Amino acid sequence: MGGGTEAFPDLGKHCQLSDCKQLDFLPFKCDGCHKVFCVEHRSYKSHECSNSDHNSRKVLVCETCSTSIEIPRNIKGEVEIDLLLTKHQKSGDCDPKKKKKPTCGARRCKEILTFSNTSTCKSCQIKFCLKHRFQSDHACNGNRMPAVAAARVGGRVTPFLVALASRNGQDCVKKNNGSASASKPSTSVKAY
Repeated sequence: MGGGTEAFPDLGKHCQLSDCKQLDFLPFKCDGCHKVFCVEHRSYKSHECSNSDHNSRKVLVCETCSTSIEIPRNIKGEVEIDLLLTKHQKSGDCDPKKKKKPTCGARRCKEILTFSNTSTCKSCQIKFCLKHRFQSDHACNGNRMPAVAAARVGGRVTPFLVALASRNGQDCVKKNNGSASASKPSTSVKAY
């Protein structure tokens, strides 16, 4: 079916839905059935496309190991899906130990960690949920990292950072060598 008007016969196309046939100057071509539709009937659902799942991927989740198995497009029946699951279970990849999901490292927290809610503590290197990501929230006992680990930047160790990490929190203050006053803090007022 052609489109356009008498003056411009190549302009636009008619909607191919049998009930519509509206002339649309910006038509949409369905990538499922390859027909042309107007703006109202462009979605799969609105024109009841017979091939709407052509780009979709179907996945079967194994009940033993919680692994997702992609179902190829040529498999349609339940018997073939059961054969695919049996093949997975016999392959050796199906391990019940994989079923356990990682949880938050904080005491009594059972939050399952995913890629979007996981934070690794920089001090103790343990993974926590977002509620316990700060050191004060998970009672972090790894306050100080080893000197070499703390000095590692981008896979290399820098001498400055080794020296900085080996200070163990000491301030950079000049110390008097051998004097007794160096061990005691000096006070401005003497008590008698």
